[in-house]
Amino acid sequence: MMAPSLPARIQAALEGTYGIPEAPSVEDFIQPIDASEDEGREVLFVREDEDGVSMALHLPRAALEPKSPSFDLLCQVVEGVSHFLCLAERARRELPVTQFELELQAEVDKYVLFVHGPLAARRFDPSRAARIRARLFEAVAYLHPPGTERGDRYRLANDLAARFAGRLEESFARRGHFDRMRRALRSFYAAGQSDKISLARAA
Repeated sequence: MMAPSLPARIQAALEGTYGIPEAPSVEDFIQPIDASEDEGREVLFVREDEDGVSMALHLPRAALEPKSPSFDLLCQVVEGVSHFLCLAERARRELPVTQFELELQAEVDKYVLFVHGPLAARRFDPSRAARIRARLFEAVAYLHPPGTERGDRYRLANDLAARFAGRLEESFARRGHFDRMRRALRSFYAAGQSDKISLARAA
């Protein structure tokens, strides 16, 4: 029996964290791409018509190979699976979702998986968590410049996710309140855009 793929493991971890029931398998929607396609980076294509929503998740081929992917490739896979799962869950609940919500949720999901989930590979360590937060939210290279719609969206999502991640650590993880942290994460996941922003800014 083959071991689950990286995208499948990430999906299972996010479903467990947020209590998501019966989501479609992301593996059925993945299309590997080479460096010459879509700037060689993760892209989720979405089309909505009278039959519902159809999706195709383009992921770098290198991220799907058996060897351990780089940190950047891992982040791309998490982001793609996060986008896919969030869209699928909102469609199931017949709720709208914005591009900004997808970006903000993906930034939070990267933190959750790298610090508290299967990509952490160890128990919560405040020093390690601080290093990962710095790598995710401070040592960032943006593809789109400030002042552009996409550039500003990514920067705001990064800033709000950093604040929310910091509050999760300060209020819950450092005190060993992991059940309460999971409840906070599930409330954040279920919230719409304005409530997500308010929760992050309250940090």
